[in-house]
Amino acid sequence: MFAITERLLLRPGWIEDAPALAEAMADKAIVTKLESAPWPYHVHDAEAFLGGARDPRYPQMLIFARTRGAPRLIGGIGLRRGEDDAAELGYWIARRYWGLGFATEAGRAVVSMARESLKLPKLVAAHSADNPASGRVLAKLGFRPTGRTVTRYSLARHALVTCVEHEHVGEDANAMMEPALAA
Repeated sequence: MFAITERLLLRPGWIEDAPALAEAMADKAIVTKLESAPWPYHVHDAEAFLGGARDPRYPQMLIFARTRGAPRLIGGIGLRRGEDDAAELGYWIARRYWGLGFATEAGRAVVSMARESLKLPKLVAAHSADNPASGRVLAKLGFRPTGRTVTRYSLARHALVTCVEHEHVGEDANAMMEPALAA
């Protein structure tokens, strides 16, 4: 699957993307927030990821910034099968592009894809408790915390990490979480 937004191109990764992917992931601050990425992250890790089997119901895409020239790899986003037939959203953005709204923009495209094209009945997400910025992105995408935490093994950290679970409730999740103002 492919998606084009105002500033981004989301597409499946190709083996030719391995050097750019390895370069973008060569940051411990990114990799330690992911569950299954090793640290350090090398080209052969990128090749293994890009060459792996994919389930078409759960797309995995690279995020490229659209430029006047060749698009620039800035992150990754995708869905995987979670528990109870839920689709779990995951994403990362290269540090150089943090705070520019790219995760939210890409996330909106994938949530729309999951709901409208793939007709997935349930969307969930989780972020490591020490990554509150990811929780803020999820809130913008219409996710809300479930109140549950889980521990997951982080390959890069070689340790169990506490993760905060979220569920998708729709685009107005922020309004549901904010107190109403009296008139």
